[in-house]
Amino acid sequence: MSTGHSQGAPAPNLPALLREVRACTLCAPYLPLGPRPVLQARATSRILIAGQAPGRKVHASGVPFDDASGERLRRWMGVSRDTFYDPQCCAILPMGFCYPGTGRSGDLPPRPECAPTWRTTLLAAMPQVQLTLVIGQYAMAYHLPQHTGTLTEAVQDWRSYGPGLMPLPHPSPRNNGWIKHNPWFDVELLPVLRARVAAVLG
Repeated sequence: MSTGHSQGAPAPNLPALLREVRACTLCAPYLPLGPRPVLQARATSRILIAGQAPGRKVHASGVPFDDASGERLRRWMGVSRDTFYDPQCCAILPMGFCYPGTGRSGDLPPRPECAPTWRTTLLAAMPQVQLTLVIGQYAMAYHLPQHTGTLTEAVQDWRSYGPGLMPLPHPSPRNNGWIKHNPWFDVELLPVLRARVAAVLG
């Protein structure tokens, strides 16, 4: 297993690391459909999409955000499907790489073993990332550790994170109510998000 990356050391070899990740069975005893890590990345990726964990449909296809959430996220970003799935443009690294199963109110949280095992080394292998989209509460807990409020408060405070980080709610249809009750998100945040994405991919 990966042991992390120390500052000053050369960046890890990403293709070799991705092969190691995709062969991971660390959480196999807890995964109802078995391990199938779903992610995309390249050493030259410019945007990092930090989500939660694959759903059942993504587990079946092996394609990240291959569902209604992905369609909405691409609209939010103002990018085509081809751009979204070009790893030179977008790295997609959820907090858990495998489908965790379903609970009473939706999918279970990402497996807690995944991020501590892999994330530091993977991020170190992508030195050209200029914009990180932090999607949902589990990604916020990792990428915005200084934030101690609610998800809504983190998204409302998006201006304070600088041009390199953008907190977002999950684009799942389950969040239709949140989007409806927070019209400022569509009016104020999304135009800035699209402009930042366009500038980075320029």
